[in-house]
Amino acid sequence: MNHQHEDERSRIRAAMDRLLTGQPTSSNGSLTAAALAAEAGVHRMALQKRHADLKEEFYARVRTETHQTPEVEKRLRKEVVRLKEALKDSRAAEAESRHRAEQMALAAAVLILRQPDSQDQPAPDNVIPLRPSTD
Repeated sequence: MNHQHEDERSRIRAAMDRLLTGQPTSSNGSLTAAALAAEAGVHRMALQKRHADLKEEFYARVRTETHQTPEVEKRLRKEVVRLKEALKDSRAAEAESRHRAEQMALAAAVLILRQPDSQDQPAPDNVIPLRPSTD
């Protein structure tokens, strides 16, 4: 590893300690990856990509040292609950649509079976056939 890489890692570890003790100097003090990156003075993507292990270490320390769930995890859990509810609603709507389609198919079948054979009976006087008879 080069010197810049090691310097970033040491700044991130120091920023972790400051955030976890509630003494931020360069961020809003929230226990998020964005606040950690700001506190360490590194770009957020550097933390996400090059130092992903430190980001995970930070979240593990948040859980163990503060007995809190990280904000990212809270948001994701809420999103999972919302998506599960949406999936449940979607499945219910699909089942209702299938039921209606079956009912319509049955109704159409009944109407077809009840319909008299129109070729055997003359058309009523108020109905004009599309094809005139060839009589």
